[in-house]
Amino acid sequence: MTETSTTEGTGTIEALSLVPKAVGRQSMKDFKSDQEVRWCPGCGDYAILAAVQGFMPELGLAKENIVFVSGIGCSSRFPYYMNTYGMHSIHGRAPAIATGLAASRRDLSVWVVTGDGDALSIGGNHLIHALRRNVNLKILLFNNRIYGLTKGQYSPTSEIGKITKSTPMGSLDAPFNPVSLALGAEASFVARTIDSDRRHLTEVLRRAAAHPGTALVEIYQNCNIFNDGAFEALKDRESAEEAVIRLEHGQPIRFGADGARGVVRDPASGDLRVVTVTADNEADVLVHDAHATSPTTAFALSRLADPDTLHHTPIGVLRSVERPVYDTQLADQLDVAIEQHGKGDLAALLAGGDTWTVVG
Repeated sequence: MTETSTTEGTGTIEALSLVPKAVGRQSMKDFKSDQEVRWCPGCGDYAILAAVQGFMPELGLAKENIVFVSGIGCSSRFPYYMNTYGMHSIHGRAPAIATGLAASRRDLSVWVVTGDGDALSIGGNHLIHALRRNVNLKILLFNNRIYGLTKGQYSPTSEIGKITKSTPMGSLDAPFNPVSLALGAEASFVARTIDSDRRHLTEVLRRAAAHPGTALVEIYQNCNIFNDGAFEALKDRESAEEAVIRLEHGQPIRFGADGARGVVRDPASGDLRVVTVTADNEADVLVHDAHATSPTTAFALSRLADPDTLHHTPIGVLRSVERPVYDTQLADQLDVAIEQHGKGDLAALLAGGDTWTVVG
């Protein structure tokens, strides 16, 4: 790959840290692998793949300095189709594997691709801890509200009453709201976008990539085989005008025809609600602050989306705040330890302290 570096601030991982390779002009074609893309015809994953491949040249990084790590599921085929380094890992464990990589190789741009089942079921614990640690990862969570790879069972984001192969009488489980979950885990960057909105998806990817720390992007993705039309209310031109709330930092939260609808805070309950904007209440319309230190308002915004009807669904960056980045803090600790105690002896560590020899 590239030559080794001894850049200050890399601690004991300095021998593994590499100088990012200088690159010339790149195009979408440079990030397409030679593998046949094998998703069902019409799957929303195709649109996401095209958007990501088209965006990658903006990073200005050599392909050798970009890594995609996935778990298990339809979305987890992603590394095969990216002409970068990648790993198709273990069910739900992509955030854990990517954490180790990002912490030990700070020259890399590390991306996690996961689905609602992979990330929020068996992988839920790994996801929330990556978010709270603020590891330098970009997590793309494809949410189609169904298990697609295993042929149509309900998932952790399926709505109550969802009839599937595994819930023939309707799901009894209350669904996760991935954005609410991420905000509750103190994620420093949380956003939502839609597979079919290429322009919006690319802009969200751009902002996630620029964020230092963990960035979680929920992408509503259509599974046209097992859950077709799950997000039609947000895609149909007529219904989307009333259903989609496009968030922009520093702008009033208004939507609908000519901005006729707005989001205000209920003075009695403190909750957010949607109103028809009039001269009397226009001053009450909230101005979106993605950089607010407290996640309270961002969380309240995330709760506007009704999992049954998607009647009012915010998309865009809900939260983007600066927090210490785990990888940097870890490297700094290693530097201090080496300065104070010298480089460690692994063999002595393993054989020292409370150890026993078992004979029999």
